Amino acid sequence: METSPVRPETENAMGNDSPELRPTQGDSAPSHPVPRDNETIVRLKTKASRGLFAMALFIALSIGAIRDFDFLPTLPPRVHALLGHPPSVNLISPVLLLYSFSAIILILSRMMSGSGVSSSFTHVAYLAGFYFFYHFSGAMEENFWAVFAAGVTILALDSYHVWTYCTEEIKKEQEILEEIARKNHREDRSED
Repeated sequence: METSPVRPETENAMGNDSPELRPTQGDSAPSHPVPRDNETIVRLKTKASRGLFAMALFIALSIGAIRDFDFLPTLPPRVHALLGHPPSVNLISPVLLLYSFSAIILILSRMMSGSGVSSSFTHVAYLAGFYFFYHFSGAMEENFWAVFAAGVTILALDSYHVWTYCTEEIKKEQEILEEIARKNHREDRSED
């Protein structure tokens, strides 16, 4: 009597197989569990979801920006004097445009080269800087949508790039695990 292969979804909270699927003492046929995710696959799945976390952080930041950061305390006049005059909108907007195109070209070149490098949280930091520059220059209302559109475009493209890269790498890892399982199965059969 042969036991059915153990599936990962049949594990209990401790990671053990359920009692119904454990081989009994009388079973002589070897049990071949379905290959489970190794550390590389788990790491790739985690990496694939980081873009969503960066997007959520950017949206939360954007909610504060659309309110012109009214929930933050105002800076004391002494700090304003220390920081000096904010840059003009005529300077911030071209830099935002330059940053947007540079980030998009960088992401597209990473996609073409097959690199799995991601910089989603760095992009969120840069976009936060643009929000704060517009806030301190008093031009947030007129320029909110420019930063928001640039951010959504950059983060969506970066997230897509990392997701596709991780999906391809996960498929490669699963193929390797399946080949190892087939090889082990053949060796077990040859021993019988």
